[in-house]
Amino acid sequence: MLPPAYRDLPYIMTRPIQATIDLAAIRQNYLLAKRLAPNSFAFAVIKADAYGHGYLRVAQALAPVADGYGLINIENALAMREAGITQPILLLEGCFDREEVDVAVANGLWVPVHSAFQLDWLRALPAAGRPLDVFIKINTGMNRLGFRPEQAADVLARLRQLPQVKVRGLMTHFATADDDEGIEPQLLRFDAVNARLDLPCCVANSAATLRYDVARREYVRPGIMLYGASPFADQSAEQLGLAPTMKLEAEIIGVQELQPGDRVGYGARFTASQPMRIGVVACGYADGYPRIARAGTPCVVDGVRTRLVGRVSMDMLTIDLDPVPQAGVGSKVTLWGGDGLSIDEVAAGADTIGYELMCALAARVPVVVVGE
Repeated sequence: MLPPAYRDLPYIMTRPIQATIDLAAIRQNYLLAKRLAPNSFAFAVIKADAYGHGYLRVAQALAPVADGYGLINIENALAMREAGITQPILLLEGCFDREEVDVAVANGLWVPVHSAFQLDWLRALPAAGRPLDVFIKINTGMNRLGFRPEQAADVLARLRQLPQVKVRGLMTHFATADDDEGIEPQLLRFDAVNARLDLPCCVANSAATLRYDVARREYVRPGIMLYGASPFADQSAEQLGLAPTMKLEAEIIGVQELQPGDRVGYGARFTASQPMRIGVVACGYADGYPRIARAGTPCVVDGVRTRLVGRVSMDMLTIDLDPVPQAGVGSKVTLWGGDGLSIDEVAAGADTIGYELMCALAARVPVVVVGE
């Protein structure tokens, strides 16, 4: 039961933690993709709830500029149609059952075809009426979804026999566009296939869109770059011209004065070597901050860089306050995405990538949206 003073308030947030999502920055990053690939149709990838940013709010924010969208769940696509979004929506993993094919047709969704059983579903569609827009997905080395290159010509011939289907193009997915191996081996296999088929191509994810002009074909599908994170280990988002889109902040809720030999947190993983102050921050792994983040992972307190100490708990983490002697209870802590602290830098402290941190933002973290 809430105390009487709170009962008439519509919403109460007492725990000092907040994520800020900048929709203007997402638009800016999408437009960078368009500048890099000015002759390409660019699917804005908003799968995984737009990498934790809220797929519907991102779709609506991009609606004035986006060519189309890419996502996984058909229910999200239907919600977008109900919200009045009319651009093409590509179901990146295709339909998961026969009934979804009918729903895709009825709502003008675009669908990759990657397996023989999906061809059977397409044959069962009525020959008259609205055709289903499809891409043929080719497995060029990722070995997830897609037909083998030697199957592609037969698949295209079978699809062209179906008046209920419109073939939009050929697509594949690169496994190493973000590292030193690059895209050449897969792209050579892909182009060898398409030399016989002569279809529009959709091959470029964020990494390929940013780095390889040869991959900027008729379609591109930028994902992580929309959300201000770099797909590369050797280039930061700032160096790529990407704007941060998600900021996670919390406050210090307690301070401890340590003496040499004092240990901190579960597992006693950190031991003070000298007298020091630590701040207890209202954020933990239940909020989406990675539990495996190492001591030394950066954060910013009152505009000053400092570091994580001790193991991240469910609801709290601890930081070194010695570089910020003026800090105390109530001081603001930027955990990623602001004050010059990129989400990629924090992710590196947990041996992961910024994608995972964004997608892991917990529902209990209040979100403020700016740049609408």
